[in-house]
Amino acid sequence: MPSKKRAKEVRRAHPAPGPTPRLTPEQKAQIPELLLRGAEAFGFRGDIWTCARVAEVIRREFGVTYHPAHVSRLLRECGWSQQKPRRRASQRDEEAIAAWVKERWPEVKKKPWRSTTRRSGWTSRGSTCCRPSCGPMRR
Repeated sequence: MPSKKRAKEVRRAHPAPGPTPRLTPEQKAQIPELLLRGAEAFGFRGDIWTCARVAEVIRREFGVTYHPAHVSRLLRECGWSQQKPRRRASQRDEEAIAAWVKERWPEVKKKPWRSTTRRSGWTSRGSTCCRPSCGPMRR
């Protein structure tokens, strides 16, 4: 019977379960270097990296395709964190927006409709119908 120490050594000697990685450790180490060049260096419009863009760069450089969701895992392994871009246009004019909200918005905004008389709808308890089988007060 093998000793416990020998059994642990045997367990450690086995490779990790699952499929073999498509990128070598050297290729994974190159990803941050590629991304530091900027997205525009790879022909993308704007200098923002998305998972889809990174997946495209990996496909071009290494010939390996990854789903964008998996690319986020690869980036986390490389030490990159997720950044959310601002949802505002760079051409946004704050003064013009404030003026519009102050002057034009009150005219555009709909006023709530209010009736001065009370009406009884067919669903209210006080409504009556021509037939006894209709409405909520069925007998």
